[in-house]
This record gives sequence, structure tokens and C-alpha cells, in this order.
Amino acid sequence: MTMPFYSSVDQLLRDRSELARKGISRGRSVVVMTYAGGVLFVAENHSTALHKVSEIYDRIGFAAVGRYNEFEGLRTAGIRLADSRGYSYDRVDVTGRWLANTYAQHLGTAFIEQQKPYEAEICVAQVGETAEGDQLYRITYDGSITDEPEFVVMGGTTEPISTKLKETYAAGLELDAAIAVAVEGLQTAAAPGNGAEARVLGVSALEVAILDRSRPRRTFRRLEGSVLRELLPAANRAEDEPSASGEVAGGDDVPAGGGEG
Repeated sequence: MTMPFYSSVDQLLRDRSELARKGISRGRSVVVMTYAGGVLFVAENHSTALHKVSEIYDRIGFAAVGRYNEFEGLRTAGIRLADSRGYSYDRVDVTGRWLANTYAQHLGTAFIEQQKPYEAEICVAQVGETAEGDQLYRITYDGSITDEPEFVVMGGTTEPISTKLKETYAAGLELDAAIAVAVEGLQTAAAPGNGAEARVLGVSALEVAILDRSRPRRTFRRLEGSVLRELLPAANRAEDEPSASGEVAGGDDVPAGGGEG
């Protein structure tokens, strides 16, 4: 008689954790931070079609790292849930805390009950009427959720980025200064001290968006092209040639709750 395969619960969970962490670490990093005008998202992303950062609802943004097909499914599910709750009750009932808790429950259940966990880590951010009302929630592959007061770093090699941000971040930064801090942190992950050549990330290597506190309802706005170039430090600004298309880059105007990317 063949003996059934057996693995202890502890070993099974360790294996799942290792699988998820490896998948997440292979991705490029994302930084989410608060600044004077709201919440800033900066991701190293060389693709113009596959977004790591997007809108979920009026004042809520979403950022993720890991397997694209998995976190894209989480993003679209979050949009549907937010739209349904806002339509059934009231738009003010759709909050970052509620959405983060919903994601945490879903990821935690999948981690325990499914054979393969999500290889994804996400951040749900909500911009408040004032800086004190800004919220950043980090949700990991096993459903763990943390409330971060200043910034979140996910994906890739997070330790050098987090260390750099602890040295350079300050509350109440203006947008250009906040972008400079985030980009400098992302570049630190591949600095010579970490065994790689120093990089300078230009417009084509960055995906940047904000939740703009000053906008009346739809606060999410992408920063692209010449708009982003003018906000970057001089060295990063010179990395790419200006776009020849002449397109005006800036905000998104898509159906309510639908987001982009």
C-alpha cells in the first residue's frame, strides 16, 4: 500500500512563503509615500502598457508588485467591489481601510487554502482632506496588513531603498522634492555598493502618479512625458530625449471608479 504524501503545516506554510517572496523579489520596486499635496506613487516600470499603479475609486489608489496577472486580477476585483459598495450605499462608504481589509482577507484565505499563494504584494492608499487623513496600507501575500504613516517600499531589493528613504524622507515635501527622494531610493537598489552599476532612471523607466488632494473628486492623476520630466532631478531629466509625439501628458479622465492600468 502506498503511503500518502505528508508535510507538516509549518513546512507547508514555509514553502508557500518562500515561493511568494521569491516571486515578489524578482519584480522591480515601487515606492508609495505621502507628500504635501497628497500621495505619490513611483514605480520602476519600463512598460508603457502594463501598469503597476492605478486608480481604484475617487480618492483611492492601488500599487502592486509581483506576478502581473495575479495583481491585475486583484485590482479589477477591487474596482468592482468599490463600485458595487458605492452604488448600493454611498460613495463615502468606499474607504481605503475597508478595501485593504477586504484584500487582506482574500489573500490570507488564499494563502491557507489554495495550493499556490498569490505572488503579489499590494498597497492601498487613500488621500484625505488634510495631510493627517492620508492613509497607506501594505498588504502582503499571506494577508498581513500594516498601516504605514509615511512611505511603503515593495518588490525587488527593498532594504537599501527603505534605508535610503529613512535618511532622506521628510513629511510635507513638495511634489518635485518627493519625486526626487523616491527616484533616488529606487536607484539605490542597484548602486555600486550592492554589486551593480549605478543607474539613472529617466522618464521611460518610471511610472509616476499622484492622488492630488486639491482635485474635487477624482484625485488620481498620472504624470507622464514632459510633465514628469520637468519634475525630475536634472540628471534624470537628461537621461531620455524629449518625446517627439508632442502629446500633452498629465491626468486621467476615465469612467468613474474604473481607474486605469
